[in-house]
Amino acid sequence: MGALKTDDDAGLAARARGGSADAFTKLVSRHQDRVFRFVFRMIGSREEAMDITQETFLKAWQAMPRWRPDARFGTWLLQIARNGALDALRRHAVVGFEPLEEGATAIADPAPMPDEQVHARRRLASLDAALRALPLEHREVLLLREVESLSYAEIADALGVAEGTVKSRIARARAALLERFAPTPGETS
Repeated sequence: MGALKTDDDAGLAARARGGSADAFTKLVSRHQDRVFRFVFRMIGSREEAMDITQETFLKAWQAMPRWRPDARFGTWLLQIARNGALDALRRHAVVGFEPLEEGATAIADPAPMPDEQVHARRRLASLDAALRALPLEHREVLLLREVESLSYAEIADALGVAEGTVKSRIARARAALLERFAPTPGETS
């Protein structure tokens, strides 16, 4: 294999590990939205998600000397964010899931009809409710797999569990979500 690219995550992380604040700033810029979305979906509070996202990057900067070059930076970062979110949930003893704001709904059709917009909002609210009803361990594996598109190995690494455990949790989580995510009246699945 060739040398590390200096502009990919591994190259930037290696430079940041050596003390380059500029390289770390580029990593923050590249990953901050992803970390925020993940934390927000885990805890449901926008303000607290912003705080945890900032804490995640602060902790990552402080831990950069211990970052292993064989670890994927994005997965390592999500692991730090996950730990921060779990700590917040334990502090507040809240395992809720906040619905997404109406403005966060992305509709593919540039000019949907009003009834289509209502239908899309109802589906999103139904999905939100179904996700909220899932146990935390199921919700987090679904978010990491389906929203963050991590591989089973990356999820196992981020959660500190075996890959087989990840696969079984995802299977159970998908089954539980399908059970709870019933089609709206007059709709087929």
